[in-house]
Amino acid sequence: MDSEDDVVARLLRLPDLLERAPALQERGRFLSVDWLVGIPSRPFRVRIEQGRIVRMDEAPKVMANWRFAYRARPEAWMEFWQPMPKAGWHDLLALTKRGAATLEGDLHPFIANLQYFKDLLALPREVRA
Repeated sequence: MDSEDDVVARLLRLPDLLERAPALQERGRFLSVDWLVGIPSRPFRVRIEQGRIVRMDEAPKVMANWRFAYRARPEAWMEFWQPMPKAGWHDLLALTKRGAATLEGDLHPFIANLQYFKDLLALPREVRA
């Protein structure tokens, strides 16, 4: 499996991984938002309601509705998901700073719930390729 396929497979497991993380769901209980996550060539639109992922599907190419987007290169995701990532690869904002990821749109829901999103997107660290 190439790195793009592995990244997509891990991202698609987010709803299941989140269901097994009740403390994280509780942290996001006041969060409801549509957002994009993925790799630049293959983003997914995710609907979160009260801290739970209720829908996740491939984003339409035209007129996708979302508040913010977080996309990273496949190699950046794979480094981020290491059990103990190297400095500069360990954090979502560090990935954007180094140019390996982009964050765009209305950043308020992302920044207001930053720890939730950091922990949510780190869940695939426990998934072995």
